[in-house]
Amino acid sequence: MASGFFAVLDDIATLMDDVATMGKVAGKKTAGILGDDLAVNAEKASGFLSSRELPVLWSITKGSLLNKLIILPVAFLLSAFVPVAVTVILIIGGLYLAYEGAEKIYEFFAPGHHGASDEEASDAPVSEEAALQTEKKKVKSAIITDFILSVEIVIIALGSVSDQPLSVQIGVVSLIALLATVGVYGIVAIIVRMDDFGFKLIDLNKEDDTFSDKVGGLLVRALPIVIKSLSVIGTIALLLVSGGLFVHNLDFVHHLEEAIHMPAMLFEFLTGLVVGFIVLLLVSAGMKLWKTLKT
Repeated sequence: MASGFFAVLDDIATLMDDVATMGKVAGKKTAGILGDDLAVNAEKASGFLSSRELPVLWSITKGSLLNKLIILPVAFLLSAFVPVAVTVILIIGGLYLAYEGAEKIYEFFAPGHHGASDEEASDAPVSEEAALQTEKKKVKSAIITDFILSVEIVIIALGSVSDQPLSVQIGVVSLIALLATVGVYGIVAIIVRMDDFGFKLIDLNKEDDTFSDKVGGLLVRALPIVIKSLSVIGTIALLLVSGGLFVHNLDFVHHLEEAIHMPAMLFEFLTGLVVGFIVLLLVSAGMKLWKTLKT
């Protein structure tokens, strides 16, 4: 009886060692997309009232964890029985990310193209109900984007351990998925609360021009720059991720990349940008047609 118990413990220890070893391999392969995930989600989680930043971030984090709970079992089943479905899902996700990136660029050069309402166009204070509705829309958008990025993270991690036993695959991919959520949103929380930490450093003592005052002031001044930078980096990341999905999952796009002899990152960015604007034009045309048919 005791020997059987210790044998089970030995098997568990061996499995954990295999998971840790292969987890390092999968972590290296998903490092790039995790960096893009951080930039995109940090931009998505910013722009809220200070008192709402952490509650909003917690809502997005819970949505991200739910995304992983949905994606993981489906990914294992599809990878085993319908592998082509994984590619289709990635392409659909790429189209959405490309559209989002192109829309952000278009909004930058043509602000208000959605037709802002009189309340939005004026300087009148926004009601609490309207603010909550806007917050819900941003959270929903962030969770949808997280879902697409999570699919890619899970698929890349799964591909890196596809030759391993199922128990190792489940352990490694689940570990990467958990780290993606905890790590990414933990860093995002630090970023969005940077100014509060800066003010606490400034109020740490009553003396002026101390080291804590200088560091605190630097953090407070740096936050707007970081947020603006993340908006740009997040948009670029959306296009890079989407372009990478097309390059790695569509043979004709991959062959086009080889024929052009362009740096891979630049080609993926341009691919995401071109596809994004094509989808944006199609969506805009579809919405105009729908409005015309309704009137």
